[in-house]
Amino acid sequence: MIGRLRGTIAEKQPPLILLDVNGVGYEVEAPMSTFYQLPETGQPVALHTHMVVREDAQLLFGFATEDERRLFRTLIKVNGVGARMALAILSGISADDFARSVQDGDTASLVRLPGIGKKTAERLIVEMRDRLADWGSNASLPGTGALAQSEQLPPSDHSRDALSALIALGYKPPEASRLISKVDIEGMDSEGIIRAALKQAVK
Repeated sequence: MIGRLRGTIAEKQPPLILLDVNGVGYEVEAPMSTFYQLPETGQPVALHTHMVVREDAQLLFGFATEDERRLFRTLIKVNGVGARMALAILSGISADDFARSVQDGDTASLVRLPGIGKKTAERLIVEMRDRLADWGSNASLPGTGALAQSEQLPPSDHSRDALSALIALGYKPPEASRLISKVDIEGMDSEGIIRAALKQAVK
């Protein structure tokens, strides 16, 4: 299993990172909370990783912190929650807020996340309440950190990239378009648009 990678960022296209490790390019999928912490393309970075081996694919998921990976691994143990849904959850809500919602039995907050219906939200609360009982306020994920600068692209490309990322995170195309339409995208890169759109989704 691959548990950690250190290399140079070759490409960033949420939710995918292409990481060059000594000449070998690793495709790593990551939540937006990790993307917000990434340096510019061409800069070095280290990621905690979780590897999923299937009959048809070998998938790598990357995280900025060990806490982030720990929550991801806890999420995918829940019946009906796969890796894609876990990434969407990590992209749409901080660890502290997620733990608080679970501990308080707040299904309303959870159903605002993509792919989470009432039954899934209830299952998350039942199955994760004990697992997150010791999740302290110091275990927050880096979803509120400074947004890394990205390479300059035309605004239309930023919007298209953000739309593709939201769809990959589980939003249906019309919903993703609606969220982006509520964002004042002038001067924003794709990661900034995604962050603002996700904030709209949980209001």
